[in-house]
Amino acid sequence: MSGYLTRSEMAQMVARDIPAGSYVNLGIGQPTLVSDYLTADQHVVLHTENGMLGMGPQAEGDEVDPDLVNAGKIAVTELPGAAYFHHADSFAIMRGGHLDICVMGAFQVSAAGDLANWHTGEPDAIPAVGGAMDLAAGAKEVFVMMTLFTKDGTPKLVPKCTYPLTGVGCVSRVYTERAVFHLTSNGIVVKETFGTSVDELAESLEVDVVA
Repeated sequence: MSGYLTRSEMAQMVARDIPAGSYVNLGIGQPTLVSDYLTADQHVVLHTENGMLGMGPQAEGDEVDPDLVNAGKIAVTELPGAAYFHHADSFAIMRGGHLDICVMGAFQVSAAGDLANWHTGEPDAIPAVGGAMDLAAGAKEVFVMMTLFTKDGTPKLVPKCTYPLTGVGCVSRVYTERAVFHLTSNGIVVKETFGTSVDELAESLEVDVVA
């Protein structure tokens, strides 16, 4: 791939890195695209917090069923063996440590893996936590899929979050249009770059990164 990744290409990267047999929740927004790139031989079981296991890719055309939607109200398909259950049972799955991975968007991620994705703190902003706090606390791993910078060029991978936190020390990987980062006990490791270099990333970010 040349240049910065598109949202679809970022979703492909996330899907590629999900281990076979994982139970996974995809957050509202960009992460929902990941379902379109999971392969049958990965045997990944998708969970949606409004009460479903075995969710398939986004529904198109005649596949659309208005009663079959994910947590973001997007029409989806169901895979063989799909199950439906009460909202409370769905949150018990999330809170009980039964999900291997959740993929969420973010306003900020700190070098320590803190996640801020539900409120910018602005007076006119509408907070929308949904099940994000439950997922951040309950999933075994949290992958974040986000742009590396805001529209005004401010980094979203930061030394310390300035927005209200969703979870503390929960993020293990960050997928952006410019690079994939692994947040480790030894610091932020750049695993892959797209249309940029590790040196350029180091110059543009306020956190230390290593290859």
